[in-house]
Amino acid sequence: MSIPQSGGGPIEHPSQLTEYLASGCKPKSDWRIGTEHEKFGYCMDTLAPIPYEGPRSVLAVLEGLRDAHGWAPVEEAGKLIGLVKDGANVSLEPGGQLELSGAAIETIHETCDEVNQHLREVKDVADKVGVGFIGLGAAPVWTHDEMPLMPKGRYRLMDSYMQQVGTSGQTMMRRTCTVQVNLDFASEADMVKKLRVAIALQPVATALFANSPFFEGQPNGHKSWRARVWRHLDPARTGMLPFVFEDGFGFERYAEYALDVPMYFVYRDGKYIDALGMSFRDFMDGKLPAMPGETPTLSDWADHLTTAFPEARIKKYMEMRGADGGPWRRLCALPAFWVGLMYDQSALDAAWDIAKGWDAETREALRVGASVDGLQAQVGKIKMHDLAREVLSLSEAGLKARACPGAGGLVPDETHFLNALKESIETGKTPADELLDHYHGDWNGDLSRIYAD
Repeated sequence: MSIPQSGGGPIEHPSQLTEYLASGCKPKSDWRIGTEHEKFGYCMDTLAPIPYEGPRSVLAVLEGLRDAHGWAPVEEAGKLIGLVKDGANVSLEPGGQLELSGAAIETIHETCDEVNQHLREVKDVADKVGVGFIGLGAAPVWTHDEMPLMPKGRYRLMDSYMQQVGTSGQTMMRRTCTVQVNLDFASEADMVKKLRVAIALQPVATALFANSPFFEGQPNGHKSWRARVWRHLDPARTGMLPFVFEDGFGFERYAEYALDVPMYFVYRDGKYIDALGMSFRDFMDGKLPAMPGETPTLSDWADHLTTAFPEARIKKYMEMRGADGGPWRRLCALPAFWVGLMYDQSALDAAWDIAKGWDAETREALRVGASVDGLQAQVGKIKMHDLAREVLSLSEAGLKARACPGAGGLVPDETHFLNALKESIETGKTPADELLDHYHGDWNGDLSRIYAD
């Protein structure tokens, strides 16, 4: 979840909403990569989820990172709820999941170094306090009542509202984890093509990274239960955004969409003001019931953009949101997958050639199929395994064309970060399939084995 935005002045004209999005355009030389990943913490002795406070807790981990590894604290209402250092931040998801939002950096080599450094620091602290972390798309055993709600005003508001819309909002908040990558665009036209490719091919990422086949102690019938949870969250703010594929789509149309996403809150003076279900359009007119007579700032608009949860979204950059959390190799593979497709024009054009003939029903069917069957999904004549092979090949070609060396020039490009995905293509098995094999094999149905293994 995003932290409060700041630095935006008053909105005096509706065009500023579109201009805010367009201000993210930058030349290719300035394109960067920002990787975010979440993980579940648990008590090593009991395998129970860690609470916010106590000797084995989220707070103990945050304090350890602050004191031993030089992270600066972020507090809300006197509670430590995050950390910042060198352009990156560590934050808390609603159920205590620990998230790294990485700095904006140039290559996947740097991304993987950042991920590895973070995981080393977390392990150093966690080992000392008796806490473990696991990378999965959904909590495999824990129930809703076992999961704590973190002390953040945004989450308290969302938690109550989630019970009124959809059926799985509270599950998403407490019991799911993802890995995502944030990428740049050069122009409105570049944004349009990238967002269309991102949304159309997001089911491929969901299939390749499927890693949540268990829920509340047993197989759930899905390779990505996390993706299933998001499909039942809140139709007003999730989904595959069919309007993105319509003629004339651009920043203005996306701003119109975001205006129609019901509000969660307004952040003022360190506090979250309840604006649940209210209209940002009313806010623009000074008619927001929660704050009558007041009008929004650009910081409010930036905050509001973080409350739309489609499969891919734009702010001043673009976020790919369709993958399950996972083991460290896949934390590097996800940004590599999308950078290869998005940051090379030939790969991007070829990716759009694959998807441009699909209609909205096909794209949605692929989304559902990826959630249920992973690489084994089939929609009409489209076999997910074959589609993923083709798309992964394009990504690899894009990374080769980027030719960004690592290890002091000893590694010629970034393609080796795709190896985990290439293995899935070769075997036909994603992490979810491998976990199910263990569950029905050497684990003998004992899901407590998932933590150590």
